[in-house]
Amino acid sequence: MLLRLRQLFDRAGDRKDLDLHIPCEELGIYKGVGTFLTPLSLRGSIVNDAGVVTLSYTLSCTMRHVCDRCLNEFERGYEMDFEHILIRTESSDDDEYVYCPEDTLDINELAISDLLLSLPTKILCSPDCKGLCPICGHDLNVSDCGCKLS
Repeated sequence: MLLRLRQLFDRAGDRKDLDLHIPCEELGIYKGVGTFLTPLSLRGSIVNDAGVVTLSYTLSCTMRHVCDRCLNEFERGYEMDFEHILIRTESSDDDEYVYCPEDTLDINELAISDLLLSLPTKILCSPDCKGLCPICGHDLNVSDCGCKLS
């Protein structure tokens, strides 16, 4: 979804509240990350405070993952807060700003990117997941397999 921000950039003190949903069909499957079970929900605001335009929002969703240790599927809900400073002119000096060409922002692209970059590199069903036996492949979360690990 493209947001038109010309008025926000031009008028100090202006504010736009956000309550958006990105449908699962638009999110697809991200290999190695998981499947979206619920739409991405974004709630927040874009505020021009003395010429500095700031986007602040909370993103929430539920995803199905495959555990990187035991290979079991599981569901996990996420609720994360993000904040970005939006700028009109491209800047090579700082990657912390979000460039809005022609005063527009693709909020879907930004939200998906924020979420994916915030997920852990190893996604586990639980912090104490024991994984699979390297000899027989038995799920060690269920029971010990009796193999002698050396």
